[in-house]
Amino acid sequence: MVQDSRYDPLFEPIQIGPVTAPNRFYQVPHCTGMGYSRPQMLAAMRGIKAEGGWGVVCTEYCSIHQSSDDLPFPHASIWDEGDIVNLKMMTDAVHAHGALAGVELWYGGQPAANLYSREQSFGVDSVPNNSVIGLPRQTQAMTLDDIEQLRGWHRDAAQRAVDAGFDIVYVYANHHYLLSNFLSPETNSRTDEYGGTARNRVRLIREIIEDTLAVVKDKCAVAVRYSIPAEITEDSDELIKMFEIIAELPDLWDITVTDYGLEMGSSRFVKEASNQAAVAKIKSMTSKPVVSVGRFTSPDTMLAQIKNGTQDFIGAARPSIADPFLPEKLSQGRLDDIRECIGCNVCYAHNSLCVPIRCSQNPTMGEEWRRGWHPDRIAVKHADESVLIVGSGPAGLEAAVALGQRGYAVTLAEAEMELGGRINRECALPGLSEWARVRDWRLGQLAKLPNVAIYPDNRLDAEAVLELETQHVIVATGASWRDDGVGRYLSSPFDGCELDSVLSVESILDGKLPSGSVLIYDDDHYYLGWAIALKLREAGLAVTMVTPEARIGGWTSYTDEQKQHMQTLIAADVKMLSDLGLVSWDGKAAQLECVFSGNVIEVETSCLIPLTARLPDDSLWLSLQTDKDKFKSLQRIGDCAAPGIIATAVYSGHKAARELGTAESKKELRRDRIVATRLEPFA
Repeated sequence: MVQDSRYDPLFEPIQIGPVTAPNRFYQVPHCTGMGYSRPQMLAAMRGIKAEGGWGVVCTEYCSIHQSSDDLPFPHASIWDEGDIVNLKMMTDAVHAHGALAGVELWYGGQPAANLYSREQSFGVDSVPNNSVIGLPRQTQAMTLDDIEQLRGWHRDAAQRAVDAGFDIVYVYANHHYLLSNFLSPETNSRTDEYGGTARNRVRLIREIIEDTLAVVKDKCAVAVRYSIPAEITEDSDELIKMFEIIAELPDLWDITVTDYGLEMGSSRFVKEASNQAAVAKIKSMTSKPVVSVGRFTSPDTMLAQIKNGTQDFIGAARPSIADPFLPEKLSQGRLDDIRECIGCNVCYAHNSLCVPIRCSQNPTMGEEWRRGWHPDRIAVKHADESVLIVGSGPAGLEAAVALGQRGYAVTLAEAEMELGGRINRECALPGLSEWARVRDWRLGQLAKLPNVAIYPDNRLDAEAVLELETQHVIVATGASWRDDGVGRYLSSPFDGCELDSVLSVESILDGKLPSGSVLIYDDDHYYLGWAIALKLREAGLAVTMVTPEARIGGWTSYTDEQKQHMQTLIAADVKMLSDLGLVSWDGKAAQLECVFSGNVIEVETSCLIPLTARLPDDSLWLSLQTDKDKFKSLQRIGDCAAPGIIATAVYSGHKAARELGTAESKKELRRDRIVATRLEPFA
């Protein structure tokens, strides 16, 4: 029973071929950074989604054969009996909560480096590998026999999917992998029956859909992932024609747009439901159910997708990561409890870094199995003891919420009038408004906790902390940006850092605007230099950005924002210089050295803003060390301990709250691995 009947359509069961989804909440295939090497972490994480009410829960891309190997990126695999056993852990976890389990069968082709298997990857033609690492090798151009072999591999994988207990089996025909390369005339120059006309180029996808239907029979539904441009133009004609040929073949269509920067766009550049015109076009051309993503965070936007006929399911990856219990909370009328995705793409970044994903909003993401953390449940307090938290940035707010939910008597003291710490200043910058959700969700939760007392405009020193006579003290006083240039490139302050024309990042965040031209020396390589540059350009100032790295904002390549990051700076007429390290500043010009040759150039400007490293604001914690025996525990968390990204601060606060009064901090991290019992002899 849904508390608010307006949302009833979102909870209607819907048929997908031979299976029925219990509702319209559909976690589409998304990367996890876990893959085949961490099957227990993967199964627990997907199972939590099903417990939270997602009616369909899918794997990430799942390799069908050893010649489709994406290492170092951690993909799933369905090569053999061992994979069936591992994947069955996931399907069992999903089925335990009444949801359907889907598997995305994948063959990489040109982007697959095969660094693990060392197999030669098949391609439409023989073309250079275009993976992120850009391996200097080429694909093997497929013969007709190779195509038949590929079809056989896909049929075998489909059968293994049935054996593993999946309910939905995907044919993966987009994202520039092998099957999508057959579709495009830019990547398919074949002159046989698989090239040339639109009908020929879609032939292999049609055959594999038919093969998969024949293998799974009435046991599973068959889904196809397919892309068309976000804006329907004449250039879309061929993709539309090919879709028309196969529109009624599968049981479900999972539709994306051809521009991955739009499909996976961060909130800095792409807003909710930005690509739905393309989805509606496909929906109008098939009788089969359609699902698509749009980083849906608003229940009303979700409802509109169903009511206006744009799609049949609410597809989600990032919103299901930020809140695995989004559907359940919506059904219970707990809309204020939904942790909305902020669109920072930190989840995607960590898969890009080849490690398990994490989330700025949901600190339990990836910790379901190895730490036993549940996103909506937490152990009660160990004793009737009090906790003082000093500082209300992302770490302090998260700790206060979690400790309040555990039942402790919590006092939260904040030096400023407004709670939120760094979030307050950063979300006021261009493109970062949705990041305020990190603060706002936690303030909303604190308002429901009568055992948490909040004292803004209270700057506590060590004496004041001692006077409160609390049993546990958590210091979350954040960090401040350095203004002396010390960071990755410089290990000591630059000459001239003491001059008045050197402006600190802190002053800019506090609202101070310089006059004249500005040089931002960006040795942080993430979003903040970009946001400050745009803020200064909006104020009409001439801005030059300099970095010792090869690209401005290089870390945004992991969040898949690099292209849009650069495009917006170029559009704003920000001058950019790379591979230059800061040497000195004389008040009128910056002396910069080439990181390769050491040659020095000068760039004249009115003021310099060094964006390098941060200093933990840990003076309170240090001053309490002499009296630490007066507390049952004293700790520092978040940026106060080790400055980092917002997700790291939130995790730090949550971990401190989970472990307070328990032995959890002394437990070894639970490792997901296969332990060999013996060495197999050579044949």
